[in-house]
Amino acid sequence: MREFKKEKLNVKVYEGRPELGAAAAETFAQKVEELLKTKEYVNVIFASAPSQNEFLAEVNKKNVEWKRINAFHMDEYVGLDKDAPQGFGNFLKDRLFQNVKCREVHYMNGNAPDIQEECKRYAGLLTKYPTDIVILGIGENTHLAFNDPHVADFNDPLIVKVVDLDQDCRVQQVNDGCFPNIGEVPTHALTITMPALFKSTFAYAIVPGTFKANAINHTINSDISELYPSTILRRHENATLFIDEDSASKL
Repeated sequence: MREFKKEKLNVKVYEGRPELGAAAAETFAQKVEELLKTKEYVNVIFASAPSQNEFLAEVNKKNVEWKRINAFHMDEYVGLDKDAPQGFGNFLKDRLFQNVKCREVHYMNGNAPDIQEECKRYAGLLTKYPTDIVILGIGENTHLAFNDPHVADFNDPLIVKVVDLDQDCRVQQVNDGCFPNIGEVPTHALTITMPALFKSTFAYAIVPGTFKANAINHTINSDISELYPSTILRRHENATLFIDEDSASKL
Protein backbone atom coordinates (compact mmCIF):
# COMPACT_ATOMS: atom_id res chain seq x y z
CA MET A 1 0.00 0.00 0.00
CA ARG A 2 1.15 3.53 -0.74
CA GLU A 3 -0.50 6.67 0.44
CA PHE A 4 -0.46 10.42 -0.08
CA LYS A 5 -2.53 13.45 0.71
CA LYS A 6 -4.19 15.94 -1.65
CA GLU A 7 -5.24 19.00 0.31
CA LYS A 8 -7.27 17.46 3.17
CA LEU A 9 -8.02 14.16 1.43
CA ASN A 10 -6.13 11.05 2.52
CA VAL A 11 -5.51 8.70 -0.42
CA LYS A 12 -4.55 5.05 0.01
CA VAL A 13 -3.60 2.94 -3.01
CA TYR A 14 -3.77 -0.86 -2.75
CA GLU A 15 -2.58 -3.58 -5.10
CA GLY A 16 -6.06 -4.83 -5.92
CA ARG A 17 -9.69 -5.03 -4.92
CA PRO A 18 -9.30 -7.70 -2.20
CA GLU A 19 -6.65 -5.72 -0.36
CA LEU A 20 -8.65 -2.50 -0.73
CA GLY A 21 -11.86 -4.10 0.55
CA ALA A 22 -10.13 -5.65 3.55
CA ALA A 23 -8.41 -2.39 4.50
CA ALA A 24 -11.57 -0.32 4.18
CA ALA A 25 -13.53 -2.83 6.28
CA GLU A 26 -10.86 -2.76 8.99
CA THR A 27 -10.83 1.05 8.99
CA PHE A 28 -14.62 1.12 9.29
CA ALA A 29 -14.70 -1.43 12.12
CA GLN A 30 -12.03 0.42 14.08
CA LYS A 31 -13.79 3.76 13.67
CA VAL A 32 -17.13 2.32 14.82
CA GLU A 33 -15.44 0.85 17.88
CA GLU A 34 -13.80 4.19 18.64
CA LEU A 35 -17.03 6.16 18.26
CA LEU A 36 -19.03 3.77 20.42
CA LYS A 37 -16.77 4.56 23.35
CA THR A 38 -18.46 7.95 23.61
CA LYS A 39 -21.75 7.49 21.71
CA GLU A 40 -24.85 5.40 22.38
CA TYR A 41 -25.04 4.45 18.69
CA VAL A 42 -23.41 5.26 15.36
CA ASN A 43 -25.25 6.46 12.26
CA VAL A 44 -23.88 5.15 8.96
CA ILE A 45 -24.83 5.77 5.31
CA PHE A 46 -23.79 2.96 2.94
CA ALA A 47 -23.19 3.11 -0.80
CA SER A 48 -24.70 0.48 -3.11
CA ALA A 49 -22.66 -0.57 -6.14
CA PRO A 50 -20.44 -3.42 -7.35
CA SER A 51 -17.47 -1.29 -6.31
CA GLN A 52 -18.50 -2.01 -2.72
CA ASN A 53 -18.60 -5.81 -3.02
CA GLU A 54 -15.22 -6.57 -1.46
CA PHE A 55 -15.74 -4.08 1.35
CA LEU A 56 -19.18 -5.48 2.18
CA ALA A 57 -17.92 -9.08 2.08
CA GLU A 58 -15.13 -8.21 4.51
CA VAL A 59 -17.19 -6.04 6.83
CA ASN A 60 -19.59 -8.97 7.33
CA LYS A 61 -16.70 -10.78 9.00
CA LYS A 62 -15.81 -7.99 11.41
CA ASN A 63 -16.70 -7.96 15.07
CA VAL A 64 -18.85 -4.85 14.84
CA GLU A 65 -21.54 -3.95 17.39
CA TRP A 66 -24.23 -3.78 14.70
CA LYS A 67 -26.98 -3.55 17.32
CA ARG A 68 -25.67 -0.03 18.00
CA ILE A 69 -25.66 1.08 14.34
CA ASN A 70 -28.45 2.95 12.56
CA ALA A 71 -28.03 2.26 8.84
CA PHE A 72 -29.08 4.25 5.79
CA HIS A 73 -28.45 4.10 2.08
CA MET A 74 -27.74 7.15 -0.01
CA ASP A 75 -29.81 6.75 -3.16
CA GLU A 76 -32.55 4.73 -4.81
CA TYR A 77 -34.09 4.43 -8.25
CA VAL A 78 -37.56 5.86 -8.80
CA GLY A 79 -40.10 3.43 -10.21
CA LEU A 80 -38.00 0.27 -10.20
CA ASP A 81 -39.87 -2.87 -9.11
CA LYS A 82 -39.63 -3.11 -5.32
CA ASP A 83 -38.09 -6.59 -5.52
CA ALA A 84 -35.61 -5.82 -8.32
CA PRO A 85 -32.06 -6.87 -7.36
CA GLN A 86 -30.78 -3.60 -8.85
CA GLY A 87 -32.61 -1.66 -6.15
CA PHE A 88 -30.02 -0.19 -3.83
CA GLY A 89 -31.89 -1.08 -0.67
CA ASN A 90 -32.18 -4.65 -1.95
CA PHE A 91 -28.47 -4.66 -2.84
CA LEU A 92 -27.49 -3.77 0.72
CA LYS A 93 -30.05 -6.08 2.28
CA ASP A 94 -28.65 -8.98 0.27
CA ARG A 95 -25.00 -8.22 1.01
CA LEU A 96 -25.17 -6.85 4.54
CA PHE A 97 -28.41 -6.10 6.35
CA GLN A 98 -29.83 -9.63 6.22
CA ASN A 99 -26.58 -10.93 7.73
CA VAL A 100 -26.20 -8.51 10.64
CA LYS A 101 -28.66 -7.10 13.18
CA CYS A 102 -28.47 -3.32 13.07
CA ARG A 103 -30.25 -1.20 15.64
CA GLU A 104 -32.31 0.25 12.78
CA VAL A 105 -32.17 0.06 8.99
CA HIS A 106 -33.90 2.86 7.10
CA TYR A 107 -34.74 2.23 3.44
CA MET A 108 -35.62 4.81 0.81
CA ASN A 109 -38.82 3.99 -1.08
CA GLY A 110 -38.48 4.77 -4.76
CA ASN A 111 -42.08 3.66 -5.29
CA ALA A 112 -43.68 5.93 -2.72
CA PRO A 113 -47.03 7.33 -3.92
CA ASP A 114 -45.77 10.86 -3.17
CA ILE A 115 -42.08 10.94 -3.99
CA GLN A 116 -41.57 14.46 -2.58
CA GLU A 117 -43.05 13.35 0.73
CA GLU A 118 -40.64 10.42 0.69
CA CYS A 119 -37.76 12.87 0.29
CA LYS A 120 -39.02 14.80 3.31
CA ARG A 121 -39.48 11.62 5.36
CA TYR A 122 -35.94 10.42 4.71
CA ALA A 123 -34.52 13.90 5.26
CA GLY A 124 -36.24 13.92 8.65
CA LEU A 125 -34.54 10.67 9.61
CA LEU A 126 -31.13 11.99 8.59
CA THR A 127 -31.78 15.10 10.69
CA LYS A 128 -32.79 12.97 13.66
CA TYR A 129 -29.72 10.73 13.23
CA PRO A 130 -26.79 12.95 12.13
CA THR A 131 -24.33 10.95 10.04
CA ASP A 132 -21.18 9.75 11.76
CA ILE A 133 -19.75 7.71 8.87
CA VAL A 134 -20.57 7.75 5.17
CA ILE A 135 -19.31 4.95 2.91
CA LEU A 136 -19.10 6.36 -0.61
CA GLY A 137 -18.50 5.19 -4.12
CA ILE A 138 -17.48 7.58 -6.90
CA GLY A 139 -19.19 7.29 -10.27
CA GLU A 140 -17.48 7.23 -13.64
CA ASN A 141 -18.74 10.81 -14.04
CA THR A 142 -17.42 11.63 -10.51
CA HIS A 143 -20.87 11.66 -8.94
CA LEU A 144 -21.32 11.05 -5.23
CA ALA A 145 -24.57 9.17 -4.61
CA PHE A 146 -26.70 10.26 -7.60
CA ASN A 147 -25.41 13.84 -7.59
CA ASP A 148 -24.38 13.83 -11.25
CA PRO A 149 -22.53 16.95 -12.44
CA HIS A 150 -25.64 18.60 -13.87
CA VAL A 151 -27.57 18.35 -10.57
CA ALA A 152 -24.76 18.44 -7.99
CA ASP A 153 -24.95 21.51 -5.76
CA PHE A 154 -22.38 22.07 -3.03
CA ASN A 155 -24.84 24.50 -1.39
CA ASP A 156 -28.01 22.50 -1.93
CA PRO A 157 -30.71 23.57 0.56
CA LEU A 158 -32.26 20.10 0.43
CA ILE A 159 -31.16 16.95 2.26
CA VAL A 160 -32.81 14.45 -0.12
CA LYS A 161 -34.10 15.22 -3.61
CA VAL A 162 -35.30 13.65 -6.86
CA VAL A 163 -32.84 13.86 -9.75
CA ASP A 164 -32.69 12.85 -13.39
CA LEU A 165 -29.69 10.67 -14.23
CA ASP A 166 -27.26 11.76 -16.91
CA GLN A 167 -26.21 9.52 -19.78
CA ASP A 168 -22.78 8.67 -18.35
CA CYS A 169 -24.34 7.63 -15.07
CA ARG A 170 -26.87 5.37 -16.80
CA VAL A 171 -24.18 3.83 -19.03
CA GLN A 172 -22.16 3.03 -15.89
CA GLN A 173 -25.04 0.90 -14.62
CA VAL A 174 -24.68 -1.21 -17.77
CA ASN A 175 -20.87 -1.28 -17.49
CA ASP A 176 -21.26 -2.50 -13.91
CA GLY A 177 -23.43 -5.38 -15.12
CA CYS A 178 -26.46 -4.14 -13.17
CA PHE A 179 -28.67 -3.80 -16.25
CA PRO A 180 -28.44 -5.58 -19.64
CA ASN A 181 -28.93 -2.37 -21.65
CA ILE A 182 -29.43 1.33 -21.10
CA GLY A 183 -33.11 1.11 -22.01
CA GLU A 184 -33.76 -0.73 -18.77
CA VAL A 185 -31.88 1.75 -16.55
CA PRO A 186 -34.30 4.08 -14.73
CA THR A 187 -34.10 7.74 -15.65
CA HIS A 188 -34.74 9.20 -12.17
CA ALA A 189 -33.65 8.52 -8.61
CA LEU A 190 -33.75 9.76 -5.05
CA THR A 191 -30.44 10.94 -3.67
CA ILE A 192 -28.97 12.39 -0.52
CA THR A 193 -27.55 15.76 -1.56
CA MET A 194 -23.95 16.91 -1.58
CA PRO A 195 -24.05 19.01 1.63
CA ALA A 196 -25.86 16.23 3.50
CA LEU A 197 -23.18 13.72 2.51
CA PHE A 198 -20.43 16.21 3.32
CA LYS A 199 -21.78 16.75 6.86
CA SER A 200 -20.74 13.23 7.83
CA THR A 201 -18.03 13.31 10.49
CA PHE A 202 -16.00 10.64 8.63
CA ALA A 203 -16.12 9.82 4.92
CA TYR A 204 -14.62 6.70 3.32
CA ALA A 205 -14.73 6.48 -0.47
CA ILE A 206 -14.15 2.99 -1.90
CA VAL A 207 -13.32 3.17 -5.60
CA PRO A 208 -11.56 0.24 -7.33
CA GLY A 209 -11.31 -0.69 -10.98
CA THR A 210 -10.14 0.48 -14.39
CA PHE A 211 -13.50 2.05 -15.25
CA LYS A 212 -12.94 4.54 -12.41
CA ALA A 213 -9.46 5.70 -13.46
CA ASN A 214 -10.66 8.90 -15.15
CA ALA A 215 -12.92 9.73 -12.21
CA ILE A 216 -10.08 9.28 -9.73
CA ASN A 217 -7.80 11.46 -11.84
CA HIS A 218 -10.43 14.22 -11.78
CA THR A 219 -11.10 13.71 -8.06
CA ILE A 220 -7.43 14.30 -7.27
CA ASN A 221 -6.31 16.73 -9.95
CA SER A 222 -9.24 18.81 -11.26
CA ASP A 223 -10.41 22.08 -9.75
CA ILE A 224 -12.94 21.63 -6.95
CA SER A 225 -16.32 22.27 -8.54
CA GLU A 226 -19.71 20.71 -9.25
CA LEU A 227 -18.39 19.82 -12.70
CA TYR A 228 -16.55 17.00 -10.88
CA PRO A 229 -18.60 16.48 -7.71
CA SER A 230 -16.16 14.11 -6.00
CA THR A 231 -13.52 16.85 -5.87
CA ILE A 232 -15.35 18.19 -2.78
CA LEU A 233 -13.80 15.34 -0.79
CA ARG A 234 -10.55 17.32 -0.80
CA ARG A 235 -12.22 19.83 1.55
CA HIS A 236 -13.54 17.27 4.05
CA GLU A 237 -11.81 17.23 7.43
CA ASN A 238 -11.86 13.43 7.80
CA ALA A 239 -12.09 11.81 4.36
CA THR A 240 -10.12 8.83 3.07
CA LEU A 241 -10.10 7.61 -0.52
CA PHE A 242 -9.43 3.87 -0.95
CA ILE A 243 -8.31 3.04 -4.49
CA ASP A 244 -6.41 0.25 -6.23
CA GLU A 245 -3.69 0.28 -8.86
CA ASP A 246 -6.33 0.08 -11.62
CA SER A 247 -8.34 3.08 -10.50
CA ALA A 248 -5.09 4.96 -9.75
CA SER A 249 -3.63 4.21 -13.18
CA LYS A 250 -4.15 7.73 -14.60
CA LEU A 251 -2.82 9.68 -11.63
